[in-house]
Amino acid sequence: MKERLKIVSGGQTGVDRATLDAALEAGVPAGGWCPRGRLAEDGTIPERYPLKELKGGYLARTERNVVDSDGTLIIHFGPLSGGTAHTLEFCQKHHKPCLLVDGGTTPPEEAVERVRRFIAENGIGVLNVAGPRASGSRAAYPYTRRLIGLLLAG
Repeated sequence: MKERLKIVSGGQTGVDRATLDAALEAGVPAGGWCPRGRLAEDGTIPERYPLKELKGGYLARTERNVVDSDGTLIIHFGPLSGGTAHTLEFCQKHHKPCLLVDGGTTPPEEAVERVRRFIAENGIGVLNVAGPRASGSRAAYPYTRRLIGLLLAG
């Protein structure tokens, strides 16, 4: 799987950072767009994350990552809200395939099979991964790190 996949995310705490950490650890190409000033809820996004800055803020970053990818995986924990909800709206607006995984009800070991099918069925070479920031869900980082780690290991 990892031989032909690039992972993009926005660099925010939680799902975004877990995604980038898992990709970088696995040696998979990673990147994406982040807001001007590398802005995140915990301050400045560390330079180790290979992100490009946009002139706009969070919403512009979210839309650009959707547009520049072949499909989006949205990891959530209950009802969608904030930027996670906007991600789904942008996928619909731009007619991009999207898979929602509820980390509150689906173990990573089960979710990874759904993600693999989604990638294969939609011919995805660049996968955008989005979801709540750390302050929105304490499970966001550990769940996503495990799921993306499993995806890129197999």
